[in-house]
Amino acid sequence: MCPVPRPGATSADFSKPDDVAALLRQARALSRLDAAGLKLMQGKKLALVSPRPGDRDEGEFVEAAQALGAHVSFVSLGLDEGSSAEQIAATAGLLARLYDAVECQHLPATLVGRIASSTTVPVFAGLATNEHPTAALAEFLGEGTTPAARRRSILQAALLLSVQ
Repeated sequence: MCPVPRPGATSADFSKPDDVAALLRQARALSRLDAAGLKLMQGKKLALVSPRPGDRDEGEFVEAAQALGAHVSFVSLGLDEGSSAEQIAATAGLLARLYDAVECQHLPATLVGRIASSTTVPVFAGLATNEHPTAALAEFLGEGTTPAARRRSILQAALLLSVQ
């Protein structure tokens, strides 16, 4: 089973063989259950932080999360790499009180890491972007569905394995 990220850590990158296997098992199970309309993340609140509003990666994250029943809020942090430790800690604390997880897209890795180390909820570093290690895993789900549906199953599996 894929370990749930410890509080304050960015989500698992699913690069270890056991993590990949767990993610693929979860994604295959979700693919089989898709028609059932199960809302496995009902009541969960996710923050989406991105300086590029309305791009394709945002849409994929929102679609995957909402299909599981989660609510996604678009958040502007007002932080950058020069933000003080106090600013980041205060913002991260607020995020942890309001959200169950945070997806950061197209932000500098150092900023995402600083946010993640200052909060108690999972912080994803571009989970729904093509650059994330999970993007390549969709092709391992087989040919039974469209590439978009396979990618959505991978995103949903990663969310379910990471968000309590």
